Amino acid sequence: MKTIILGIGNPILGDDGIGIHIVRKIKEMQDLHENITIDEAQTGGMNLLDLMRGYEKAILVDAVCLHDASHGAIKRFSIHDLPTIHSCNPHDVSLIEALDLGKKMDDTSIPDDIVIIGINLQTLPLEFSESLSPHISSIIPKAIEIVLAELNNVHQHVE
Repeated sequence: MKTIILGIGNPILGDDGIGIHIVRKIKEMQDLHENITIDEAQTGGMNLLDLMRGYEKAILVDAVCLHDASHGAIKRFSIHDLPTIHSCNPHDVSLIEALDLGKKMDDTSIPDDIVIIGINLQTLPLEFSESLSPHISSIIPKAIEIVLAELNNVHQHVE
């Protein structure tokens, strides 16, 4: 199955860059199948949709903000689990809105299988930093394990 793993975030805003840090570590692995593409995205909405076109499955790795989970908790979501929200950028749309627009335009190049691996951040980055906090950095191996399990369609219970 042609799959893309996208790390999403801002690598100069501390823990917000966790998705990018995770995919960079995965990219260093030598034993990934040739049908797997690994990329980074510092954007959302229509630009994110463009990156996913032509793949059968997309695994998005990003920081999330959940009030009912601990800081650093890793959660798996299907795209259907996400609320319909508007983008933070007034010049773009949210991923959900972009997907809806693509479906209305009968875009068959959008993956049917989109999964989000979210790392919960309860604190926002307060200063510019290319480094992750020690706690968030420590969850990278578990997050990689979950992403790789997702590649094999093994849905682990994550908490």
